Amino acid sequence: QVQLVESGGGLVQAGGSLTLSCAASGNIFSPNVMGWYRQAPGKQRDLVATITGGGNTKYSDSVKGRFTISRDSAKSTVYLQMNSLKPEDTAVYYCTVVQYNIEYRGRGTQVTVSS
Repeated sequence: QVQLVESGGGLVQAGGSLTLSCAASGNIFSPNVMGWYRQAPGKQRDLVATITGGGNTKYSDSVKGRFTISRDSAKSTVYLQMNSLKPEDTAVYYCTVVQYNIEYRGRGTQVTVSS
């Protein structure tokens, strides 16, 4: 089993910044892909960003240039630096790890951006 615990969410004004962290524990194996998804009320879950163990990253078009994903593989931790936040970034952000085609997800952390 894998446990993921997110932290760092909160309320911020538009244009502000937040950094999310996610610590993974349990049976973590390589290779794996860690990432962040988000889900706003009444909307589907959307990919935000992913990062492989080798550091290859992928971003949704809506966050490119504003968000940066990084990881510390030694600590099994993934980060999401979010800059220039917009009200439309408001959502619950979920950390995920995919290994051996199995996805694990954390409970999420709320990010609210006020206008």
